[in-house]
Amino acid sequence: MADILSQSEIDALLSALSTGEVNAEEIKDKEEKKKIRVYDFKRPNKFSKEQLHTLNMIHENFARLMTTWLSAQLRTVVNISVFFVEQMSYNEFISSLPNPSLIAVIDFAPLKGASVLEINPSVAFAIIDRLLGGSGEFKEKVREPTEIENSIIERVFTKMMSILHEAWKDVADINPSLEKIETNSQFVQLISPNEAVALITFNAKVGKSDGMINLCIPHIVIEPIAPKLSAKMWFSSKREEGAKKSTPVLRQKLSNTHVELKAELGKAILSVGEFLDLKVGDVIALDRDVHSEASLYVQEQLKFKGLVGIHNNKMALKVTRKVSEEDEPNG
Repeated sequence: MADILSQSEIDALLSALSTGEVNAEEIKDKEEKKKIRVYDFKRPNKFSKEQLHTLNMIHENFARLMTTWLSAQLRTVVNISVFFVEQMSYNEFISSLPNPSLIAVIDFAPLKGASVLEINPSVAFAIIDRLLGGSGEFKEKVREPTEIENSIIERVFTKMMSILHEAWKDVADINPSLEKIETNSQFVQLISPNEAVALITFNAKVGKSDGMINLCIPHIVIEPIAPKLSAKMWFSSKREEGAKKSTPVLRQKLSNTHVELKAELGKAILSVGEFLDLKVGDVIALDRDVHSEASLYVQEQLKFKGLVGIHNNKMALKVTRKVSEEDEPNG
C-alpha cells in the first residue's frame, strides 16, 4: 500500500510544484519507470530465485567436501568456494569456455539428460602436477593434456562424482557418473543452444595456482526435482539428518545412565498401636503368597513382575513378565 501523505507534506508538495522546484512530468516519468520490468523473451526465467539459492547451498557443501578431499590428496593448501550461481543459455556457457579445456560430461542418473563439469586448465594441470610429485605450479602455455594426464584427471573427475552424490543426498538421491572427457567445448553440444541452464561457478585455489571450476546443469535435467529445490526442503532434510546422527549418541549416553531398581516382596497394614508394639523377633505377615510374584520398580515406576530366590548367596529376583500400563500398581 502506498504511503499516505500528511497535510503538511501535501502543502509542501503543492508549494514545490507551484514554484517549479518539482516538475510534475518528472514525477510521472519516475512512477512509470518503476512499473516497467524488463523481460528477455530469448532468456526466459526457468529457475526461481529460491531454486538458485538452494543450488548455491547444495554446492557450498560440495565445495567444502572437495576442499577437504583435495587437500588430503595433494598435501597442499586447497580452497574451493562457490563464486556465483546464475541462469544463462547453454550457448552462453559453452562460448565462455577456453579451448582447450578439461570438460567432463556427466550423467545425473536417475534424472534424464547430461550435465557438464569443467575444470580450467590452470587448476587441472596444477592438480595433475601435484599428484605426480611436482610443486603444483602451472607455468606452461595452455595445451592439450597427454594420455597419462587424461588418465589422472579422469580419476579426479570420478571422485568428484561421488562427492556430488554426497552433496545432493539431502535434496535428491542422484548418482552422477562420468560419461566422457572432452577438451574442445564445441564437441559438447548436449542440448539446444537456447536451453536454460543453471551455472554454478567455483573459485579454486590449488597451491599457488588458481582458476575456475564450472558446473552446468540444464533445466530439463533437474526439472523433475525442481519442487525439492527450496530452502524449506533443504533445512527440513538437514534436521532429519541431524536427528539420525544424534540418535545413536543419545542411545549410548542413556545406556550408561544408572537407574535404581527396587523389589517389593509384599505389603502389610498395621494399626498405629501394632506398629508401636513391634519388637525384635516379631513376624509380619505380608499380603503375598510365598510363591507369588513380587513387584520390581524402576525409578519408582512399576515395570516388571518376578519370583524371589537366591543367586550366589544373595537374594535375587527372576523377571517373569513385563507390567503393562493397565496393570494395577499393587496387582
